[in-house]
Amino acid sequence: MIPNSLMNHTKATLKRDMIAGITLFVMLIPQGMAYAMLAGLPPVMGLYASTIPLFVYAFLGSSKHLSVGPVAITSLLVFSGVSVYAEPGSASYISTVIVLAMMVGSIQVLFGILRLGFIVKFIPHSVMNGYTSAAAIVIGISQLKHLLGIELGNYLQVHLLLLEVFQKVYDIHLLTLLIGVGCIALLLAMKRWNPKLPAALVVVILSIATVLLFRLDTQQLRVVGDIPNGFPGFSLPYVTFEMLKMLAPLALTIALLGYMESLSIAKAVAKKEKYDIKPNKEFTALGFSNIIGSFFSSYPVNGSFSRTAVNHQAGGATQLTAMITGLLVTITVAIFTSFFYYLPNATLAAIIMVAVYKLVDFKEMKHLFIVKQFEGWIWLATFFTTLFVGIQWGIILGALFTLVLIIKKSAKPNIAQLGYVANEKSFRDISRYPEAITANEVVLLRIDSSLHFANISFLEEEVKHLLNRKTTQWLILDMSGVNDIDTISIQRLEEIIHSFQQRGVTVLFAHMKGSVRDTVNKLGWQEKYKEQQNHLSIDQLLKEKGIRSYFDPSYQYVSATKEWNNNFII
Repeated sequence: MIPNSLMNHTKATLKRDMIAGITLFVMLIPQGMAYAMLAGLPPVMGLYASTIPLFVYAFLGSSKHLSVGPVAITSLLVFSGVSVYAEPGSASYISTVIVLAMMVGSIQVLFGILRLGFIVKFIPHSVMNGYTSAAAIVIGISQLKHLLGIELGNYLQVHLLLLEVFQKVYDIHLLTLLIGVGCIALLLAMKRWNPKLPAALVVVILSIATVLLFRLDTQQLRVVGDIPNGFPGFSLPYVTFEMLKMLAPLALTIALLGYMESLSIAKAVAKKEKYDIKPNKEFTALGFSNIIGSFFSSYPVNGSFSRTAVNHQAGGATQLTAMITGLLVTITVAIFTSFFYYLPNATLAAIIMVAVYKLVDFKEMKHLFIVKQFEGWIWLATFFTTLFVGIQWGIILGALFTLVLIIKKSAKPNIAQLGYVANEKSFRDISRYPEAITANEVVLLRIDSSLHFANISFLEEEVKHLLNRKTTQWLILDMSGVNDIDTISIQRLEEIIHSFQQRGVTVLFAHMKGSVRDTVNKLGWQEKYKEQQNHLSIDQLLKEKGIRSYFDPSYQYVSATKEWNNNFII
């Protein structure tokens, strides 16, 4: 079924899509080859991954602008996961990566059918940003072997890579280094002088011409070499049970991360263009792009931040842009691959390094620490895990660290002591309002969390600690921040009521919400604790008990029936 956006074309939108499609083609050719090299694959596989998946997504996706194809982080994940089982570039490695693409797509389709698009919400922004920043650094450092012309191991821990670089500093090939650094300088200069120029393609053409003119390939400069002409035929990946078991964790990671990256950029552009993105449809569209792509020698793909942004800026209006790009790449694969024979590996490394350095976002880390230290520490934990433990562990351990911090935080809820602020005529946290009036006889505490088995002991300890220092007659617990309560917490509250009664302290509850009252009443609180009047506000409760004057000496107590307006909190 052809999407409406492809059927409702005008002359103006067709022209926009043509321009954007050609622009993306110019950008995708060098990027696709570079990212395939990053994934440990022959560069031509980056071109294969820039054909069929684009057509599939154009028909199934809900975004008019998302540019699907090879991306840096997914490529690095492929390399880090599959290189453990096979030598990068070997026939075994290539076949394993193709099976991985099919598995990634199958997981995404399954998640889309089961409508599990919400699952990515459980990975917080701080984890994703820290992971992306560290992954960009790992990507950059992993390309040093191509930039310096030296051999490095297949591991992706930053400290191990840098150590080996220092050990082989005398093996650096100066010609390779000169070309790589020159390409980086030229890419950055063109981006600064004229961002609209296809900088990567210009650098590719210039470097090929330079190598060919001066025959630099005869001076131990590593080039791409022979690339087979023609489009790969249809073939089903060879799958074994052992392979499925081996690749399952990696496939799940790539499926979720690829989906998250795609969805975030698709939503950002759709918001500007005022149309909706359907998360579950995106899962399905990306899934079929990977499955069908694997039948034509594609490796895992997803939406690209940089190319989607370029597509939008170039005026792309529909997914016809992607189809035009895919058609041009297909023609290139069929006829013009021999043109890339003299392309230096150092040039592709330079393209990768320049493309990913903007992903390193230390400003966001500083911002998180300023706004919420909790999220800042999560960012750091994810960042250093990705750098020094492994890129495949960054997200997992970052999410686990988040969970641990959340559990730790929920086990120690904020408990605020309240006092009366005369000029506002309200009760406030005395740590924020030092001028608030307190009374030894009446202690007011506000609980800013739901109560459950993990934090009720903390509340009990805090209450006992505070009342041990005071000659208290009344303890009032403001329950306005309590949205839920479990059975254990109710039992512990009952113990608090009874233990303090024996010490001459009356425990009362204020601002208890309707849902919480329903729960406590199931355990008989309506009959057992009639005195508590737990639905009243603090002010109403103080007036009802005749103890309002402790906080405001000028207050003249009037009968509760006259003073009270029965504005219960539900």
